[in-house]
Amino acid sequence: MGTPDFIRELRVTAGHQLLFLPGVSAVVFDDRGRVLLGKRADNGLWAVIGGIVDPGEQPADCAVREVFEETAVRCVPERIVLVETLRKPVVYPNGDICQYMDVSFRCRAIGGEARVNDEESTEVGWFGVDELPEMKRFSYLRIEKALADEPTWFRTTVTS
Repeated sequence: MGTPDFIRELRVTAGHQLLFLPGVSAVVFDDRGRVLLGKRADNGLWAVIGGIVDPGEQPADCAVREVFEETAVRCVPERIVLVETLRKPVVYPNGDICQYMDVSFRCRAIGGEARVNDEESTEVGWFGVDELPEMKRFSYLRIEKALADEPTWFRTTVTS
């Protein structure tokens, strides 16, 4: 789907200035323990599936929606593995600037056949966790935290 309509409407009055937006990422595992990845159309890199939360939408519902929209895989969220405001704003080729607060979910696939289902990916596939393709640290960290049996990870600057 690309840029949600509500952001296009905001940009009419906000111009290119920084927008702070809620996002989700979904680390989806199948019953064989493989992780679902999409090769992004914008940068050509493999990544976990993610997107922007619509106004009024629950983050977990957004994760499920994004996974289906991008890959045709049905999934259910199992737990939050990570919450993080990304350190650097993203500057898009058209000059728009966004910074994201990401909630990352561990999800379990429950149906569908993995395939490219929209224009955001050029390839979609299942990968063994010991056979991951080259990705940005963003995706590796989320997969690592989804595999760990630990409390939700978050970054903090608070010191005692």
